[in-house]
Amino acid sequence: LCCFQLYGYCYQDSNDIPDTLTTITELGSPLEMIQLLQTSWEDRFRICLSLVRLLHYLAHSPLGSVTLLDFRPRQFVIVDGELKVTDLDDASVEESSCTSNSDCFMEFPARNFTLPCSVEGRCQSMNEKRNLYNAYRFFFTYLLPHSAPSSLRPLLDKIVNATGNHNKHGNAKYPSPSVNSEFTQKCVKSANTQYRRVPEAHIPDENYRCWPSYHHKGCLLSVFDVNEAIEICDSYSQCKAFVLTNQTTWTGRQLVFFKMASNHIVPDPDKITYVKVTD
Repeated sequence: LCCFQLYGYCYQDSNDIPDTLTTITELGSPLEMIQLLQTSWEDRFRICLSLVRLLHYLAHSPLGSVTLLDFRPRQFVIVDGELKVTDLDDASVEESSCTSNSDCFMEFPARNFTLPCSVEGRCQSMNEKRNLYNAYRFFFTYLLPHSAPSSLRPLLDKIVNATGNHNKHGNAKYPSPSVNSEFTQKCVKSANTQYRRVPEAHIPDENYRCWPSYHHKGCLLSVFDVNEAIEICDSYSQCKAFVLTNQTTWTGRQLVFFKMASNHIVPDPDKITYVKVTD
């Protein structure tokens, strides 16, 4: 699940190109960090969650603890919203040998770590720690805190700091299912603004742009319930109505279109429209 799916391979030996191995793998999209920062926090959280699964697998693989020596975004692709590693040429299962703790020194651009030397003469968990810190500096520090839900920010700060500090709470405990649960179950109280419910109705036009949006020409966001949709609409001065769709995100949150007017409402059995009532 964490690595590229291999569908087949072909070994060919010819006079022109000896020892040629051709592999057929699933298709993935290159990882572009700038583009990721422009996506919704929910999608970025999903990528971090898939990276956690990869780190756990590498730490407990059948071969032992595996480290990716070239742990950079260019080594990964996105397949159906999940992060997968594509290049295993620089993977290693060898834990560094040592005679003292000073031999277990890990140097990174921003900080350094010294791990304990075991009685067997191996640096304890060096492979796992190297993967962990690289995941922190290349992924978590950018993707997790940026535009995160306010209710989750204290927990996310704790997770990111623990991952970067390599303390006892930082061992593959980044975005956990509890974070996912808190996010999907986020429920806010509705404001005093009144809205008129129009069942089986849709507003096809009257779009405005917002960020982050699931639709590049409109304001399409995910909500837990109607109360959260009301809070969002009240926070935008141009929002005069919103439309609940029957579509959900991967966490189960409902997608909602926010509109700047309600002049043209059309029938649609799969949608519910809420129109702001003005005095």
